[in-house]
Amino acid sequence: MQKHLDDFMKHLKYERNSSPHTLRNYESDLIQFYDYVAPPDEKGHRRSVNVRDIDHLTIREYMARLYELKKKKSSIHRKVASLRTFFNFLCREGVMEMNPAKLVATPRVERTLPNHLTIEQMIRFIETPDLETLLGKRDRAMLELLYASGLRVSELVGLNITDIDFTNQTVRVKGKGRKERIVPFGQHALKALQDYLIVRGELLIEADEDQRDPAAMFFNYQGTRINPRSVGRMVDKYVKMCTDVHHISPHSLRHSFATHLLDAGADLRAIQEMLGHVRLSTTQKYTHVSTDKLMEVYDKAHPKA
Repeated sequence: MQKHLDDFMKHLKYERNSSPHTLRNYESDLIQFYDYVAPPDEKGHRRSVNVRDIDHLTIREYMARLYELKKKKSSIHRKVASLRTFFNFLCREGVMEMNPAKLVATPRVERTLPNHLTIEQMIRFIETPDLETLLGKRDRAMLELLYASGLRVSELVGLNITDIDFTNQTVRVKGKGRKERIVPFGQHALKALQDYLIVRGELLIEADEDQRDPAAMFFNYQGTRINPRSVGRMVDKYVKMCTDVHHISPHSLRHSFATHLLDAGADLRAIQEMLGHVRLSTTQKYTHVSTDKLMEVYDKAHPKA
C-alpha cells in the first residue's frame, strides 16, 4: 500500500500542482487510515496490505473508530473525502476496479457562515498599526492588501514585488493548483504599499546574506520572507488592540472582502474570479451572509415585519 500512497502524493504534487498545505492534509489523512488497517509495530514495521482487499466495510469501521475518538464531523468528512480521492486515483491507474469509499456516506456537516467584520470595524482594525514604526507600515500594507484584494494568507506571503503592478493597481496571484489570476486593489492599499516600499529595504538588510530573498514583497523582522504563522500572530496582536473585534483570523479579511462586495451589489461571478474559487458554489456561501443583512434591514424598515 505504501507504494500506492507514494504514487498518489507524486500525482498530487506534480500533476495536480497541489499546495504544500493540501499535500500535508492528504498525507496526514491517508497515513492515519494506513495506521488503522496496518498498525506499525514497535520497530515501525507493518504487515503487508493489498489495497484491493479494502472494501466499504473497512472504511465504515474506520469511521466508527473516529467517532469513538470523538473526532469532529468536519474532520471525519475530510478524511473520507481524502480516501475517495485516493481510491479514484487507483481506479484510474487500473489498480482497482471500484472505489470502495463511494459506498460510504459522509457525515452531514453543518454549514457555518463565514466570520467577517462590518465595514466600520474593518476600517478601525486596518488603521490600528502604528505608522510611525517600520513594522507598523508593513502591517498596514498587508492588512490593506488582504482586505482590498481578498487574498488568501498563503497567497499574500508568496507575493514577489514583481507581482504587484502599481500603475494599474493590480496584483498577480498564484492560487491553489498554481493557477494565476489578476486582482485589482484600491487607492488605500496603493498608498499603504507605497509607504511600505520606502522602508522595505531596511527590513531586508536584517537578513543573513545566505537567507535573503530580495524578490519577496513582505519580510519579517529578521529580513526573510514572512510566513503565514507570522501573519496570524500579527492579526492576533491587533485584535487585542481593538475592543469591538473578536474571533478574527487573517482569513476573516477575505470573508469581509467578499461579503462587502456582495452587499454593495457586485456580481457573484466577478467575486468568484477575484477569490480564485473553482466552483461558484464555494462563493455562494457569501449569499447567506447577505441574506441575513437583507432580513435585518427588512425587519427594521417594513411596517409589517
